[in-house]
Amino acid sequence: MKAVIKVGGKQYIVAEKESLLVDRLPDGTKELSLEPLMVFDDKSVKVGTPIVKGVTVTAKVSEPEVKGDKLRIIRYKSKKRVHKEAGHRQRYSRITVGTIGK
Repeated sequence: MKAVIKVGGKQYIVAEKESLLVDRLPDGTKELSLEPLMVFDDKSVKVGTPIVKGVTVTAKVSEPEVKGDKLRIIRYKSKKRVHKEAGHRQRYSRITVGTIGK
């Protein structure tokens, strides 16, 4: 069984016992109880308005802070002596989905 959940303004398709990176969660968050927007499997599909009633997705925070890949931002204008370079590294939290169901 799979579900579409919303965490931090973004939607993810998840399955049971799957781990994924989401935007960094507040400190002290150990477990999440999420309400799915859609639940589906090979035979049926349930779409919520906006959430599916009676179904919850439980997730556990396995790593509270994970750093993403470093991005390099370069701004350059030829013949003007303008050269600016910066970097960015996004912070994520890794969650592991437990069960999808009641």
